Amino acid sequence: MTVNETDLHVEERGSGKPIVLVHGSASDVRTWQAQSDGLSQGHRVIAFSRRYHWPNGSIPPSADYAMREHVSDLVALLERMGAAPANVVGHSYGGLVALEVAMSAPRLLRRLVLIEPPVLTLFTSNEPKPAELLKLLFTRPRTAAAIVRLGAKGFAPAKAAARRGDLDRALHAFGTAVLGEKSYQALSSERLEQARRNTFQAEFLGSGFPPLSAQAIRNIRIPVLLVTGSLSPSVFHRFADRLEELLPDVQRVEIPDASHIVHEDNPEDLNAAVLAFCGG
Repeated sequence: MTVNETDLHVEERGSGKPIVLVHGSASDVRTWQAQSDGLSQGHRVIAFSRRYHWPNGSIPPSADYAMREHVSDLVALLERMGAAPANVVGHSYGGLVALEVAMSAPRLLRRLVLIEPPVLTLFTSNEPKPAELLKLLFTRPRTAAAIVRLGAKGFAPAKAAARRGDLDRALHAFGTAVLGEKSYQALSSERLEQARRNTFQAEFLGSGFPPLSAQAIRNIRIPVLLVTGSLSPSVFHRFADRLEELLPDVQRVEIPDASHIVHEDNPEDLNAAVLAFCGG
């Protein structure tokens, strides 16, 4: 389907109220196979690869990997497919995309499922300054410590490797930081190849995450389900803590035996939680 002058690969199964799946970084539509199978018995399930992700066209050399484009694409896709108001499930970066749509175009959403969105800019800038971290250390010490670990072990070495053009090292640094070393090492060769195919220098070196407003999140009135994995790095739990404080209509569930790619690690429990929340 062509939206905003770019072709997006879209897969659709089942009928009923729409559930739209928005994948995260180092992923594409294939990450949702278990959800397309498990949720389409009573729902119209729409999964798509975001722009630049396999098998869509590659990112141009000079292009920014910009959140605003992914948000605009999701809005256009929901409208073009007549899927609004939809139940939208967003994972990681895709969760941020869905959250931005909930703030800017809530009419398009029925319910929202956020799987560990990296809401870093609720607390600091994309590259946290010492003054920001010091302030956060006094107000939310566990969150500050988790952000420091994520930056030191993940984002900083990944960006350094991306600047050198070494995307394998960038993926390894990023993957071990967001999944944990054990979960990253357990990835299958097929899943690693999917990650390599969807790792972009521009995502590490581009404009990053947009600033997030606590008040704008407080203004979201649609029901939201926050999902974390029991094995995920602590930073994602701290991010979910803050979202849980801000969102006025929120539920939360922790999926056992799952790290950051919750929907792949434990699809049965994740699917059950989504179905219970979204209803018939």
